[in-house]
Amino acid sequence: MSATHASVVLRSIGVIHSEHRQAEKTPIQPVFARGCPGRVEVFPEFAEGLKDIEGFSHLILLYVFDRAAAAPLLITPFMDDVPRGMFATRHPGRPNPIGLSVVRLVRRDGRVLSIMDVDILDDTPLIDIKPFVPRFDIPDKPLGGWIEEVDPELAQVRGRRGHGGRP
Repeated sequence: MSATHASVVLRSIGVIHSEHRQAEKTPIQPVFARGCPGRVEVFPEFAEGLKDIEGFSHLILLYVFDRAAAAPLLITPFMDDVPRGMFATRHPGRPNPIGLSVVRLVRRDGRVLSIMDVDILDDTPLIDIKPFVPRFDIPDKPLGGWIEEVDPELAQVRGRRGHGGRP
């Protein structure tokens, strides 16, 4: 098998717990999940890797969209009524169902991280944790593509799901 088509095997390092039990009622993106609590339970064999994490206000969680159905390459995103290329969206149905969320770290208790602004389904497999570092993670003059044209109030309604917006 060539490097361009290599198999990739990932293993879970923990589980993300949240109050979200149904995908259709889960906020879309952490910005629409303000105040939603959760916790990350890191498996014992990876607990030592949490050393010094308490100094960071935010974490980048990488996880598996283990309950997401595959999506076509053109989809209509929740914030828009126009079909877009899947890679120009954050739709969960992807060739490799990897999710990414920036959450707020509240505290660490051993191998459990209490977090806020959680837009992740309960019992989601965690594949990595990275600290959010403003010096590295905030680029100069970023562009938001087509999303910058979406009305912020419409995005807020649709992103909260189950609060008057379409799924």
